[in-house]
Amino acid sequence: MASTSSNGNGSIPDNVIRTKILLTGMRRSGKTSIHEVLFNNMQPKDTFWLETTTRVRKHHYDTVIPLEIWDCPWNAGPETLEISLVEFAAMIFVIDIQDLYQQPIAKLVEWIITACTESPDMSLEVFVHKSEALSEDYKIENFRHIQQRVLDELADISLEYEQVPVNFHLTSVYDHTIHEAFSRVLHKLISVLPSLEDLLNVFCAKSQAPKAFLFDIHSRLYVATDASPVDTATHNLCCDFLSMLNAFGPLYKSVSASPARCRKPLPPSLPTPPPSSPESGHSTSLPSTLSPITPKHSSKELFYPSASTSLSPSAQGTTLTYHLVTPQLALVSILPTTVYESRRGLVEFNVVFFREGVQEICDVELDGRTLRH
Repeated sequence: MASTSSNGNGSIPDNVIRTKILLTGMRRSGKTSIHEVLFNNMQPKDTFWLETTTRVRKHHYDTVIPLEIWDCPWNAGPETLEISLVEFAAMIFVIDIQDLYQQPIAKLVEWIITACTESPDMSLEVFVHKSEALSEDYKIENFRHIQQRVLDELADISLEYEQVPVNFHLTSVYDHTIHEAFSRVLHKLISVLPSLEDLLNVFCAKSQAPKAFLFDIHSRLYVATDASPVDTATHNLCCDFLSMLNAFGPLYKSVSASPARCRKPLPPSLPTPPPSSPESGHSTSLPSTLSPITPKHSSKELFYPSASTSLSPSAQGTTLTYHLVTPQLALVSILPTTVYESRRGLVEFNVVFFREGVQEICDVELDGRTLRH
């Protein structure tokens, strides 16, 4: 038996081909917690009260690509699934870092061997989870021990399994390691990733931005970034900035986004006022939803939320900027404050072209996945 639920903004129709991700592991390893924290905005402390998964649950999530995440109970095996593993693009096996390793490693090896037989192209990912429970040195030691045990078990079965590409990630729902790990899994599933990365590289070069991310707004997964290395501190900072905007965004509204009954009607001779533009340094301009607003008196999309914040009072500091790109995606970039203040018009001009490029890529991707009747 299986149940299906949807989250995300739900804007993608039902007649699309979804990329399937298998989420499995032992009992109480944290599978459902990972899904709820990432995609349903659950607070990590509330995951203590989640019930044990007893049947397969299919969750739909819409981002650059439409996803279908299968949350499996601990006793599920390759033979008990409704479909073959060839239907899945990736498998994420979750291991509790504090658990006794023998049983979960045996279960993981069983999944890997079956995947190698049925679906050799499947991305195999292992989340060594709940790392917040251990000290820094101890969790690194345990992480390496689990990784080596898995590889040794595969090599003992057959030398051909020794070369199987299994990716290990150290994760926790109490920090951004889970966002970074799931983002890296997602990158392998997005066929248009090179095109998105090219757009980000051009934006960074033309805007003098040291770093830029294309984030999924709701889950705070970055679906693409430019060619420069991802620094953990920078990634965490951008995640926190996006989290703050998600929390406080509903408090800020453009006058053009407000319902007609909540504001005085404009005289016919006066033009529609443009949406308020946030001042540099300490501003947030967001409607109640993070999506473009189409006023009733206009057929054009006039409002794309944006925000910026200065990380230092000094002119030599750094500024974080946010620009909505699609209803699901936002561009978060890091700029020198001097560049942002002196060339803000150029930056926003570049954002317009970046936005149009991403929207076109997303439209082509969705069109290619839509089933024709």
